[in-house]
Formats: sequence, structure tokens, C-alpha cells
Amino acid sequence: MTWKPHATVAVVVENEQGQFLLVEEISNGKVVFNQPAGHIEENEAVLDAVRRETLEETGWEVEPQFFLGVYTYKAPANGVTYHRFCYAARATKQVTTELDTGIIQPHWLSIEEIRGLGDKLRSPLVLRCIEDYRNGRQFPLDVVVDDQT
Repeated sequence: MTWKPHATVAVVVENEQGQFLLVEEISNGKVVFNQPAGHIEENEAVLDAVRRETLEETGWEVEPQFFLGVYTYKAPANGVTYHRFCYAARATKQVTTELDTGIIQPHWLSIEEIRGLGDKLRSPLVLRCIEDYRNGRQFPLDVVVDDQT
């Protein structure tokens, strides 16, 4: 059997009130909360995937500010290994309310509200990425070499 990890992006977005942009969505028939996130498409630059996924899932345009890291997670629900390229971005403007299929709605939540979601978080990486961001973890955007840009 060939191992096929999935390459995804996730985006931590904090507003001026210290709230974080999360997406309420349906996953495996369950309502969960996640950062704006999704698969990197073939021939798509990673930073373009960051902008696209955030727009499709929240209606917000964002500008990536820095790279947080690559997070690896094996989902117990399906056994798939995900490599999550996580970025911090600044929201620039909300341009639409039309969202991807499966998305219920975006939310701006405090860190306390996010911690309170517990097992409603899509994976432990949701809180881990936010905590890493809050603890000052950051790398320049060019640390990820992407010839697609």
C-alpha cells in the first residue's frame, strides 16, 4: 500500500479585539469548528491556497503575515495523515457571505471561547496553532520555498 499524506493549509486570523476567525462546519456528519483550512490544489501556490481557503470558507480576504509551521496529524476518523502548513494572516475585508458547501458560518471567538469548545474542535491542531501563534511562534513567509509563486 502506498502512503498518501494530504497537504493542507490552515490560517490563524486575529482581529483587533483579540478574537480569532473560526469556521463552523459539518465534518463526517458532525458540527465542528476549525481555522479556515483546506487542501492545496494541484499547481496552486501555498500562499494562494491560504487566501483562497479563507475567502471560500469565511468570506474574508486576508494577507498572510508569517508562517507558523508544518503540523502533522493522523485523523482517527479516517486514518489519513495531514501535513498542515499553518500561517498567520491579517483580515483585510469581508467581501462575500457566500460560503463553501458544508460551511455553516464563520465566527470571531475569544481564546476562552475556543478552549471551551473542547471536542467540538475539528482536531487538536486548531487550538495548538492558536496557542503557538499567541506564544510568538513565527517564521518569515519565504521559509516555505514554493516555485509555484
